[in-house]
Amino acid sequence: MAGSDVTALFRATTAHSPSYFTLGRAAGARAGEIVDFCIPCNPYFPTPDMFDRLGGRLREILTYYPSSADTITAELCRLLDLNPQTVAMGNGSTELITWIDHLLVRESLAVPVPTFGRWTDQPMETGKRVDMMLLPEARGFALEAASFVRFVRSRGSRAAVVCNPNNPDGGLLDRGEVLSLLDQLHDLDLVVVDESFLEFADDGPRTSVAQEAVLRPNVIVLRSLGKNFGLHGVRFGYLVANPQLAGRVRAALPKWNLNSFAETVVFMLGEHRQEYAESLRRVCRDRGDMTARLSGLPGLTVYPSQGNFLYVRLPEGADGALLRDRLLAEHGVLVRECGNKIGSSSRFLRLVVRPEPDVERLVGAMEQVLYGRRVTAPPPAPEPAAARPMLASVPGAAPAAARHAAPALRPAQSFDPPPPRWSRSLPGRWPRSRSCRAPPHPCRRRAWRGRSWARACPWRGGSRSRGCSGPDWPGR
Repeated sequence: MAGSDVTALFRATTAHSPSYFTLGRAAGARAGEIVDFCIPCNPYFPTPDMFDRLGGRLREILTYYPSSADTITAELCRLLDLNPQTVAMGNGSTELITWIDHLLVRESLAVPVPTFGRWTDQPMETGKRVDMMLLPEARGFALEAASFVRFVRSRGSRAAVVCNPNNPDGGLLDRGEVLSLLDQLHDLDLVVVDESFLEFADDGPRTSVAQEAVLRPNVIVLRSLGKNFGLHGVRFGYLVANPQLAGRVRAALPKWNLNSFAETVVFMLGEHRQEYAESLRRVCRDRGDMTARLSGLPGLTVYPSQGNFLYVRLPEGADGALLRDRLLAEHGVLVRECGNKIGSSSRFLRLVVRPEPDVERLVGAMEQVLYGRRVTAPPPAPEPAAARPMLASVPGAAPAAARHAAPALRPAQSFDPPPPRWSRSLPGRWPRSRSCRAPPHPCRRRAWRGRSWARACPWRGGSRSRGCSGPDWPGR
């Protein structure tokens, strides 16, 4: 993508990254080469079969009006075992955040930062005071519930928001901590727990407080569907609250605020519960693998996350905006640089969890841009067993240089093998030089485990099984 003006798009906006479609138009023919580590989508859902079915119905989906929001909400509640009177569905969680601010936030709102930008930007756009508590980098941006309660009291905030897991760092409060926070803030006008990414947590269902929200007069739990289902473009999300709160939001929403794509997907979900659950397990597995892979880059800090993204701090002296631009222009890798997030800086990136081949491309690109060379070893690939030379078992067939050659996995501190010598040690305790760090020769282990001795190797003077094709043991 070198030579394109794609990177200029990032400097034209201050709040969010340019959309994938905007980038695609600027990149032209090479748009399909972009590997997206920016938009936090589920890469394993919908399944290919679901996409085929949606594609087959594309004409009718685009031609006809959707059903009312009440009809679509009722089906979602049937799947999730929720009371429709406690749920309001929106055209994405951002629409719900907008109406929560207009209807329920009176004068001030407290929120830890860095966090999702609409929780700071939306209230400020409507003239509210936003009290922002900076999450400490020294504690890995972890939120301490008691500290947040003290902050709310000290500022006199009338509403509060906690994202769990938080975006961009993926920090998670356990269920007990969230309930304690709700208990202590029971006198506020409103407390919102944004659980948009909770489905990706290791123990997400048991961490949610949605069932408790319906019993409290001032609590809303916000959930996303586009992020979980890998369908950001469909734009659908929902909130759970007691019937009075949910009803106020529901009454303010337009009659047809949900589109036909959203309706079609919701009515398909019941047939694909197993595939959806498996997709979440795969994301959790990929998160651990990706964390380990990125942690091997010198100077890079990867913070613990329970979202489908990782928050990383770049090495000292690295500029995130420049790195973002070069990764995209030179390697076709799109990342989220967090310099425009309140409470963050250009030294931080948010990287979406993706499958291993994409992560290898990301790591290789970051190594080239940051260090100018490969600095970590890629994950080992299984190799076929080497073919045994035809004359390997003939004494004296190999030249002396080949017989004394170092093995493929020779220790980092190389040494010249000592001259052969025989030891009267017990079987299984093989003679080794004192400086040897290599493991016992594999043929020795096989011979001893089989409780039989093979013919002695005429050159080494040690026991070597007839079928052994392993290297000479350097400890000899």
